Amino acid sequence: MLKMFKKKGEQIFAPAAGTVIALADVPDPVFASGAVGEGFAVDPSEGNFVSPVDGELILLAKTLHAFAVRTDAGAEILVHVGMDTVKLKGEGFTAHRAKGDRVKQGDVVISCDLAQMAPLVPSMVTPVLVTNGKDFAIAETEIGASAGTPVITVRKK
Repeated sequence: MLKMFKKKGEQIFAPAAGTVIALADVPDPVFASGAVGEGFAVDPSEGNFVSPVDGELILLAKTLHAFAVRTDAGAEILVHVGMDTVKLKGEGFTAHRAKGDRVKQGDVVISCDLAQMAPLVPSMVTPVLVTNGKDFAIAETEIGASAGTPVITVRKK
């Protein structure tokens, strides 16, 4: 099984409908620099944020602005909804899952009303990051991918 994983890798999907952009284009220097992890971002067109992979929900921020999923192979994928959304202290976000839940790619984890949220923060651009990059490498990237198609593939180092 491990050999098969090394060949194929794991596909990471966009967590929301919208435009997939390069991480370097995120309007926040910390995310754009890759300091939090490598990955991509989505400029969302709707307010449902879904799990980008199958796995266990290992983080659901108290302020509901971010969540992370660990795949069965161990890749940890962080979805950070918008820029400076932590300052909203959960206002406007709804959680649909709890930490420890098993999720499938496409399951709604967090939702919000984008029209209501957008004026309150600098941007709703949502980074999707591999936070344990010391163990996993991005093998392929498809910037410009549409919702429902894989954006990056990660492989165990």
